[in-house]
Amino acid sequence: MFPLIREIQDVVRKARLAVAQNVNTIQVVTNFEIGRRIVEHEQQGDPKAGYGKRTIQELSRHLTEEFGRGFSKRNLEYMRRFYLEYSESTPLAVSGGSDAAVPVGQPIAQTLSAQFTPRFALSWSHYVFLINIGNRDERRFYEIEVQQNRWSLSELKRQFNTGLYERLALSRDKSGVRALALTGHVIEKPQDMLKDPYVLEFLGLDEKACYREIDLESAIIDKLETFLLELGKGFLFEARQKRLTFDADHYFVDLVFYNRILRCYVLIDLKIGRITHSDLGQMQMYVNYYDRKVKFEDENPTVGIILCKIKNDALVELTLPKDANVYASRYQVYLPSKEELKKKLIEWSEDTPETE
Repeated sequence: MFPLIREIQDVVRKARLAVAQNVNTIQVVTNFEIGRRIVEHEQQGDPKAGYGKRTIQELSRHLTEEFGRGFSKRNLEYMRRFYLEYSESTPLAVSGGSDAAVPVGQPIAQTLSAQFTPRFALSWSHYVFLINIGNRDERRFYEIEVQQNRWSLSELKRQFNTGLYERLALSRDKSGVRALALTGHVIEKPQDMLKDPYVLEFLGLDEKACYREIDLESAIIDKLETFLLELGKGFLFEARQKRLTFDADHYFVDLVFYNRILRCYVLIDLKIGRITHSDLGQMQMYVNYYDRKVKFEDENPTVGIILCKIKNDALVELTLPKDANVYASRYQVYLPSKEELKKKLIEWSEDTPETE
């Protein structure tokens, strides 16, 4: 009896999910079509025609009287902008004209959904947020990430507010930045998963307060799901304070993760102050232990990351061998300034030569 119940529960859940996704797609496509008709009415054959505020206002009044909520002046302006931003990259089988043909006997909602599903994979709320991102490369990056990671709207807003695009872009060459807009955040090597800084504002720690490393670690464990989101793709949590014993001496790795994309262990140590050469040496020891005693032969080398308040790039470079799989990144417990990150990205792009 119980297997039958579970099977039916699974069928119902999948059916409800499919219905919700279909309704969402129809809403997005409908709004796109409304936006297209508004633009076509404004242009009337002139692609450079201006924006007609009176058209939006009158349309809002009539549609609200007939259909109720959802057709405010602001919403119609979003629909218009949505069409203008996505029309060039969207198949025009349906939007080729106001009288586009619909197959006989097939509901128009089903036709619209079928034509646009590959392009419009997100909710209307996601698109409303995305069209307010002025940089099209940045917008496309977040659009890809939402699709791949199934971010909720709140998760998308957090990643945007923490400057994820800028933080990843600053760690790449120019071709790597262009790739972010084309493919999103692709992880092929350990360096690809690094961010500098990591933003841990969700922990609720006061930047000016005195807290210990154990406090930082406990706060991360309490908000582990959000911390995994900040770490990025493919991370699985394995342990905290993992004990390693050499003869009679015990050492403890703060946090142990596994990245299923890179197929390797990722060890993280937390330092609330300035990084030292002994911190780097200790992490190298942890990495060596995992490589020799823990990982399987078909798994990739272990990666060590030291999250510290203050990083010294020269110290890291001089302490570690060139082929070391140990990295240091800064963390901060407050939201970064997006304007400051954008400024750094512009300065970086001006100073960085093109690469093939």
